[in-house]
Amino acid sequence: MNVDLYKNIFFVGIGGIGMSALARYFSKKNKSVYGYDKTKSDLCMQLENEGIDIIYNDNASNILKEIYQSDTKETLIIYTPAIASDNKILQFFNDRSFDIIKRSEALGYISKDTYTVAIAGTHGKTTTSTMLAHILEASGNNPTAFLGGISHNYKTNFLFSESSNILIVEADEFDRSFLHLHANIAIITSIDVDHLDVYKDKNDLLLAFNQFIAQIKKNGFLLIEDSVKHEIEPNKRINIASYSTSSICDYYSENISCNNSKMIFDMKFCKNKFINNFESSITNIELNMPGKHNVSNAMSAIIVSSYLGVDKSNIKKAIKTFNGVYRRFDIHIDNKKLVYIDDYAHHPEEVLATINTTKKMYPSRKITVVFQPHLFSRTKDFANEFSVSLRDADDLVLLDIFPARENPIEGIDSYMLLNLCTNNEKEVCPKDSLIPLLKNKKIDILLTLGAGDVSTLVQPIKHMLN
Repeated sequence: MNVDLYKNIFFVGIGGIGMSALARYFSKKNKSVYGYDKTKSDLCMQLENEGIDIIYNDNASNILKEIYQSDTKETLIIYTPAIASDNKILQFFNDRSFDIIKRSEALGYISKDTYTVAIAGTHGKTTTSTMLAHILEASGNNPTAFLGGISHNYKTNFLFSESSNILIVEADEFDRSFLHLHANIAIITSIDVDHLDVYKDKNDLLLAFNQFIAQIKKNGFLLIEDSVKHEIEPNKRINIASYSTSSICDYYSENISCNNSKMIFDMKFCKNKFINNFESSITNIELNMPGKHNVSNAMSAIIVSSYLGVDKSNIKKAIKTFNGVYRRFDIHIDNKKLVYIDDYAHHPEEVLATINTTKKMYPSRKITVVFQPHLFSRTKDFANEFSVSLRDADDLVLLDIFPARENPIEGIDSYMLLNLCTNNEKEVCPKDSLIPLLKNKKIDILLTLGAGDVSTLVQPIKHMLN
């Protein structure tokens, strides 16, 4: 399929972070772009301001009159797996034999004939891909990049370049989406069990990751975090190197220190694998994001940038000016009396990393954590792990589970999770009661965590705290 041949592109679920980036891509390609979403989010309103027509109900007849009357073969329908199969808009196009593909398929078609860098892993995809895009953009290499979050530097989740032949994409393991990609360069940041609604177990997940690796183009480059290197199958078709913040391998960091919310570190290598311009070390790298996990993300972006020919001085300048990603350890308030941080963490390992990073930055201060579990299935599968990840919260507030694409599971709710948590102060709170609850608490440090609509509370919380 050549997606460039279609005149009209319609997105079912256009407000998603991945879907909106695709919509922006086709808009830049001068296609007539339309979409449907059930919620008029800030992202949807931005798309409308960019000239994209969006409907928010099941009656598409007015805004899509032009599409209905056109040849169905002129219009491509792209949908997200988050949309229910019985959605009336999707059924409308199905009944009329429009060409319909998933978002991941569209990304696969776009990347097919383009030099593609794909970032995979259970955690760190968005931060790593945004760092890499920023390094290339700041050094004049201007990539096209589909990002899984809003870059603070560029205020968008999509960068577009007519001249560049470098495409940066996130290789999402959910729904086995990354198996539509055939990358020239791939990064694997981590492989932790997740999406057990898609994968039977860890072995099933590893099979998918190994298939993704097998699809890397011949003589391509795979960069993998050293702790998961043993979980991939040998592959002589491609070049493979490892990186780490905690062990000596092909590329590793040392002298890591934290100064307020800034990480400072050095990078070294044992073997100069496949990168002609990587010097024996890069010292005193400054990253304006806290946490050892973000040093790891930065390392992978630095190594791939070097592989693509960016020199050391430009890399260091770019990393120093990287301002992070919306909802990735977003520090909204930071003073001696009050700290407020918001983060997208929704997997036990991410929750643990965010809380641990906060404790290291602000030792001896009381941390109140508001956590919105994401998906009934994930809460069910990782209830014990979440209880461990959350145990260092001095005061824990659980919001109701955000269902996203799922129906409730009997016996699985936030009270079930609360009962497993050993925190001395803990409670469940409905989302619409959170602001009044927080008003009556003595807040020292507040963390809001989760991948659901807890994000809509960030500005009201910030306003209330100020």
